[in-house]
Amino acid sequence: MMHKGVLLDTSFFLRFLNERDPLFANADGYFRYFIENDIPMYISTISIGEYCVRGTVDELPLRSLKVLTYNIDHAKRTGVFANLIFSNKGRLKLNERNIIPNDTKLFATADVEGEVAYYLSSDGESQKIYELLKQLDSPHFQFINLYNPYTSVFGVLPF
Repeated sequence: MMHKGVLLDTSFFLRFLNERDPLFANADGYFRYFIENDIPMYISTISIGEYCVRGTVDELPLRSLKVLTYNIDHAKRTGVFANLIFSNKGRLKLNERNIIPNDTKLFATADVEGEVAYYLSSDGESQKIYELLKQLDSPHFQFINLYNPYTSVFGVLPF
């Protein structure tokens, strides 16, 4: 049975590909859980571009991922999300951070893609933006914070 999948953001890969990172164990746990449960994992070309600022594309586990190319449907939904966010910017309590356009693009991609049920990130500031969107527009995906282990999110015993 094919499950709906998860869009992994850049912060996931920064944690997953660095064994010294404090969130490596959580990232590794999610990755293994998704593979063992046939949950498709997606990466956006936007995240690939962000990762390649300091890394190289060959470091990414592309064999295990489905690549989503940012397209016109994503762009149209990005405009809706960005308008909502900028119109309600005063409601956000972000720590010295501008609203990152890529967050909005990734959220729109997750929302438009019918096979994406989850968005996994360790970015707490991004989660604040998602929570605002959730109040204003009801995105079709759930934000998962990497700080929470997969066992607590999905209610399973660890490996």
